[in-house]
Amino acid sequence: MKRLDTDVVVIGGGSTGLGVVRDAAMRGYRAVLVERVDLGQGTTGRFHGLLHSGGRYVVSDPGSATECAEENAILRRIQASAVEDTGGFFVTLAGDDPAYADKFLAGAKATGVPASEISVKEALRREPRLDPHIQRAIEVADGSVDGWQLVWGAARSAEAHGAKVLTYHRVTKIERDGDRVAAVICRDEKGGEDVRINCTFVLNCAGPWAGQISEMAGAHPVEVVPGRGIMIAMNHRLVNTVINRCVYPTDGDILVPVHTVSIIGTTDIHETDPDHLPIPHNEVQQMLDAGEAMIPGFRKARALHAWSGSRPLIKDKRVSVEDTRHMSRGMAVIDHSTRDGLMGMLTIGGGKLTTYRLMAEHIVDAMNDQLGENRPCTTADEVIPGSEDRKLYTVTHRLEDREEDRLDDQIICECELMNRSMFVRLLEEQPNATLDDLRRQLRLGMGPCQGGFCAARAAGLACSEKAIDAERASGLLRLFLKHRWIGIWPILYGQQVRQTALDHWIFAGTLDVEHLPQPEEEIVR
Repeated sequence: MKRLDTDVVVIGGGSTGLGVVRDAAMRGYRAVLVERVDLGQGTTGRFHGLLHSGGRYVVSDPGSATECAEENAILRRIQASAVEDTGGFFVTLAGDDPAYADKFLAGAKATGVPASEISVKEALRREPRLDPHIQRAIEVADGSVDGWQLVWGAARSAEAHGAKVLTYHRVTKIERDGDRVAAVICRDEKGGEDVRINCTFVLNCAGPWAGQISEMAGAHPVEVVPGRGIMIAMNHRLVNTVINRCVYPTDGDILVPVHTVSIIGTTDIHETDPDHLPIPHNEVQQMLDAGEAMIPGFRKARALHAWSGSRPLIKDKRVSVEDTRHMSRGMAVIDHSTRDGLMGMLTIGGGKLTTYRLMAEHIVDAMNDQLGENRPCTTADEVIPGSEDRKLYTVTHRLEDREEDRLDDQIICECELMNRSMFVRLLEEQPNATLDDLRRQLRLGMGPCQGGFCAARAAGLACSEKAIDAERASGLLRLFLKHRWIGIWPILYGQQVRQTALDHWIFAGTLDVEHLPQPEEEIVR
């Protein structure tokens, strides 16, 4: 068994975990993060891409509203390359109560969320697809954020401060020495060996899976209530500003322009298993109706992909566990020394991606207190690698880059303007990556063709670069197509049916992908 020694093990490779390992490493702790799959493959990669201004919570959850407003400004400063300054509108539709806008403005003033009412004429001038019958419009500082760019940036920052980030390391056991945590045992899923990490502290940042981790340590299960929400990406930017309905938070009240698409979300349904989240047809129809209410003609646009994510809500005794919509989005740090008599372990839950840095600060502060250390947090001041120029992301940045190199560097993914060098460079850094792993960082296959043209090119390129052999290339291609299909079939209507038929013809008719030589064991990672 491989052995490592460290001060703290961070469990969970979502935004919270990456924020925590970065924070701990910057305070001088030896830190190791373990994640059972790839970074940002759970809740972090399965949301609508909204960088909250705080507006959504000014009436329903004032504490979260203030936190979002403050962290929004910090992220724009330290992680600009992951953030687009889209701005946001809260609009009162024809059937909505116009008086809610007054509560909204009062709440924004009380919570410190920048907000100002603009005329309907001005809102329609800037977003002409908006329903022309809107009654009121309030402007806020919403943005969009690329969750995968965010977590990988935090990972590189943590590594620069000496941390280790181990993906595809599944926790199988947490060992105790009396009433203290002593070690975390992981299975390296790709390397095929067990890893023992001796440590003095464990920070449980496993999100919806946090209850499973706390049980491994012999603690009472943390009561995490997975709140499932579905989202749908439409094939282009129907709007360039985040559009929110100016009502008490409800289903389908957010439309976010992210990269080259627009994402409508979301529902909020109590689930019991975060590993099995359905995308029900009735909820798809509900999202399409919600989009149509804000943007007439929404249903005629082409839906590209649907997915389902799970919010890690800590059980709120004020409301029923079935009513996840009204549970607080605020963060909670659970001290297992007072709760379970277990020293050296803390669990964090709740919160939002926008507040991931603050969540990390809170739980590492709590660890400091238990250890009797005085190591201040500096994460709000240090710029994360890749954002040194402090330029916010713009949707046209790859177009500008390709203008420079289009004659010298082959385009692999036309939809997302990803070229050969980008793919090869990342593959060299992560030779064991799947096509899905690379997709999350490069946006491979995330545009209108959903991998129909670029997936086979990428698999062939990985093979020709001798990073993998033909058998693994074929297996990774099948795996990629299987995963893409999960998010396509629930929205098969209109133009998406034609695209899917074309993609099927490409893979089955020209590549005969279903009859390629099969390995003895199908490739799954």
